[in-house]
Amino acid sequence: MTNKEVIRNFYQEFFNDHIVDSADKYVREDYIQHNPGVDQGREALKQAFAEKFIQHPTFHLNISMMIEEDDMVAVYLKNVDPQGNTRCRVVDIYRLQDGKLAEHWDVLQPCE
Repeated sequence: MTNKEVIRNFYQEFFNDHIVDSADKYVREDYIQHNPGVDQGREALKQAFAEKFIQHPTFHLNISMMIEEDDMVAVYLKNVDPQGNTRCRVVDIYRLQDGKLAEHWDVLQPCE
């Protein structure tokens, strides 16, 4: 699986289907998180989004573009409501290692 395919599958299963345990397939246990709102490690990511999905059961991300260079993938995406309206825009940047997400940075642009 290419790095882009890993990212695309991860977004579908984890963020859109809300299968939190799918992170075990796609994210390293020692995942480095540069977003100050989420703690370090795969388990912290799973916990943070399990709570988010309870609070926001219609949470959904649409990938608009991915750019890959070496072990890095940048993802431009939109968080959309059930009607398809953009709630915010995000750029996620990942470093992958051994076919799994190893490190994450992000930039958010709220629309509301």
